[in-house]
This record gives sequence, C-alpha cells and structure tokens, in this order.
Amino acid sequence: MAIFKGAGVAIVTPFTKTNEVDYEKLEELIEFHIKEGTDSIIICGTTGESSTLTHEEHLECIRFTVEKVNKRIPVIAGTGSNCTDTAIYLSQEAEKYGADGLLLVTPYYNKATQNGLIAHYTKIANSVKIPILLYNVPGRTGCNLQPKTVAHLVKNVDNIVGIKEASGNIKQVTDIMYWTDGKIDLYSGCDEIIVPLLSLGGVGVISVLSNIAPKETHDIVAKYLDGDTKGSLELQLKMLPLIDALFSEVNPIPVKKAMSLMGLIDGGLRLPLTEMEPGNTQHLAEVMETLGLLKH
Repeated sequence: MAIFKGAGVAIVTPFTKTNEVDYEKLEELIEFHIKEGTDSIIICGTTGESSTLTHEEHLECIRFTVEKVNKRIPVIAGTGSNCTDTAIYLSQEAEKYGADGLLLVTPYYNKATQNGLIAHYTKIANSVKIPILLYNVPGRTGCNLQPKTVAHLVKNVDNIVGIKEASGNIKQVTDIMYWTDGKIDLYSGCDEIIVPLLSLGGVGVISVLSNIAPKETHDIVAKYLDGDTKGSLELQLKMLPLIDALFSEVNPIPVKKAMSLMGLIDGGLRLPLTEMEPGNTQHLAEVMETLGLLKH
C-alpha cells in the first residue's frame, strides 16, 4: 500500500520579511492544498529550503505540519542528510511527531559509493518503523542512486518502499522498474515527465508545480490512473510552459516568485538563493497570466 497515490506537493517554507519561518502562512498553504485536492504534503524537502533551516526549525516545521494536517492527507517529512547520524536523528524525531513517511535524499557533497548508499539507507531505515522513500536527484547532489542499488534496498529493507526519481533519465527509471520487478512505489521528481513515469508504473509525483497549480497537478495523475491517458497527457503538455518557467532559475526561486505574484506568500528566500532576474520574472508572470493563475 503506497503512502499516497497522486500529486504530493514539495511545499515551500514561507519566510517573513525578517526571514523567520512564517508559520501562519504555512498553515494557510496547508489548508489551500487540502482544499485544492493535493494528495500529500512533503515538508522540508529541497523546495522547502531545508538546507538553510536550523535543525530546530526543520523539526518544528515537520511537527507543525503534522499537527495542522491532522491525518487529513499523508505528511512525508524530508529528513535526509549527508551525515547518516543526522538523518537518523531527524527521522526518529519526525516519526515521534507522527509523520506518515520519510523522504531521504542521497548524501550530497561527500557523496558515497553504491555500497556506501546501501549502508547509509539501511542504517537509517533500521532506526525507524515508518515507510521511507528514497530520493534521487543527482543534478543537485552529485550522487546517482543506481537502479540495482535501489532494487537491493527495496528487496532487503522492509520499510524502504519507494523512490522519488528526479534524474530525468527515462532509461534509468525503466531499469529501476525492471530490477525491482515493478515492486516499488515510483514517484516522478520531475514535473515535465509525470506522464512518462506513470506509463512505467508510477503511482504519482512529488511536485514543485503543485505549489501553484495543485488541482491541475492532481488531475494529471488522477486522469492517468483512471484510464484517461489522453486527458492526462493534454494537461501535462498544457502545463509544460509553466513548468519550464518554474525551472528557469534554481528551484525554489521561481516557484516562490510565482506564489508571491499569486499572493500566497509574503517573504522571500534565504541566502545563498536570491531574487529572480527581472526578465525571467516577466516571462513567468506572462505564462501564469495565460493559464489564468493571476488574479486582477
């Protein structure tokens, strides 16, 4: 049984104008997503700027989200680290708070061999009881979780149940499904290829796009899973210009700008991330206007 099927939002962490975590806005975003049909909230991931949160802020965001969601939809906590012991600490705390699952990114900067990745993930998984999703995003971490390694983990560690695959490499995704015999919960980590991953046996997406178009992202997956592949593909292609605009600069710079344009958040980003370039901002606003996402 998958932690969730459908569209999970890789939710941003809103900040105040003085750069504190804005819990009032976070609660508003949680309610917005539940109302709009988002299937799961993924808190403190890459899009949530987890790398700039203190451990105290990181854990408080998880605790706060679990409490406010109150079991209405699953909450998955990003608790990965390039330090295995830190990942264990964050994961155990998230489990205590009542998170429904964990999302564990591959170690970044120090990276690891494939044997190191097996040891890293196995040790973390053995420290908790809740289900775990692996997170492969080599473009950001410099570390690629290879298909045979994924298969080894899924087959040998009971609570490692799925993967957020964001390599953008369809051949790699195909190999993952082959080596796992399809017995893995596959989530697209790339909004531009949700439908292709669903066609390979995926059960959903962990999405940046969902932050500003939650219903549409939900519908891409729901239509596909309901057998309306044509409708799913049409919606995927319709969203493509917006997806491209959301990745015209390093995520989450553009999505936070988009949310600001929609009036969903007030504050900005934490350094080293900076404000979006004017030309890219104008293009993003034009695409959003075309799709009817901006109110007048």
